[in-house]
Amino acid sequence: MLREDPHGTAGLRAADLRFQEVRAATEALVVALSDEDQCVQSMPDASPAKWHRAHTTWFFETFVLAPHVPGYRPYDPTFGFLFNSYYESVGARHPRPMRGMLTRPSATEVGRYRAHVDAAMQDALPHLPQAALGLVELGLQHEQQHQELLITDVLHLFAQSPLLPAMLPDWRPPPTAAPPTRFVDLPEGAVTIGHQGSGFCFDNEQPRHPVLLHGGSIATRLVRNAEWLAFMQDGGYRTPTLWMSDGWAAAQAAGWTAPLHWHRGEDDHWYQFGPSGLHPLDPEQPVRHVSWYEADAFARWSGARLPTEAEWEAASALPDMEELTGHVWQWTASAYAPYPGYRAAPGAVGEYNGKFMVNQFVLRGSSFATPAGHTRPTYRNFFHPDRRWQFTGLRLARLS
Repeated sequence: MLREDPHGTAGLRAADLRFQEVRAATEALVVALSDEDQCVQSMPDASPAKWHRAHTTWFFETFVLAPHVPGYRPYDPTFGFLFNSYYESVGARHPRPMRGMLTRPSATEVGRYRAHVDAAMQDALPHLPQAALGLVELGLQHEQQHQELLITDVLHLFAQSPLLPAMLPDWRPPPTAAPPTRFVDLPEGAVTIGHQGSGFCFDNEQPRHPVLLHGGSIATRLVRNAEWLAFMQDGGYRTPTLWMSDGWAAAQAAGWTAPLHWHRGEDDHWYQFGPSGLHPLDPEQPVRHVSWYEADAFARWSGARLPTEAEWEAASALPDMEELTGHVWQWTASAYAPYPGYRAAPGAVGEYNGKFMVNQFVLRGSSFATPAGHTRPTYRNFFHPDRRWQFTGLRLARLS
């Protein structure tokens, strides 16, 4: 006998619709991909599209269905080993750099896995306890993160092909802010940052706490491709005094002379590879695919600096700020560290963010690949300072 619905009909319909929409959005991203496209891993930091689809499904099966639905049987017990990402508490897993070797299960079989788990989840939703519903929402937010990763990972994969195929042929960059870049004053004194309210946030966005700001100013717009070209032409990639020592070593070792996915044509003009293929570089688009090291060097060349994450969050409330979200993730000067009083959640889900709070930098905002509704002023993204394959850019700040 089915239990009485404890959550209310309207709330259940909304939860069920959201679940279907998020899951369908992932599948929409792979419509134009072949089975071969979905299997290949272009570097250890990236994952095959097929793996993203399976891993986000494994999350619901492992953290919602198995512990909260009596009698649920996993679709395939071996998938736990194949599609666990980094949850040590859950058990052993296939090595991350070897995900591209998983020719089986096939992309078609992964589709059947997703359909099986989706059906079980929709049957279970009306009867889950409140604590499990929180895990469902975490799983949906987690899947939205992987939707963006799927785009950037396939873009990196396709960039290795001499054909430079388009992943999303109809994609166009978002419109940019028309006014020229200005610098506006930052708040000075104590400000409070961190998430508040009843809406969803990740645990690394809390607790809310005061931070002391020391003034200065921040750019109203993002740094443009035209500005980056000027940096390059002025020897920005050849001037070690602009760079952190580790950054200079990384740039020299990898041969960086331009942002990732920039190509110099036989006509001596610059082109940029993106989701819709290779196109002439638009000088007015925000620069993207730059590392923290490059962003920091550019800021120094500009006589400026990167804002801290507290400055960025405080500035997001200013009326003159443009391009805060929907273009590129924006590097900050802040190391990724726990907020005062932070405590990781108990159990395996506590491994989601806390154990990565070392040797990385915070990015704020969102990119054009970030799903709609999956951003807020307190959102903290984070990557190692040499990573460039994400849609990462910057805005500048200045001292007082």
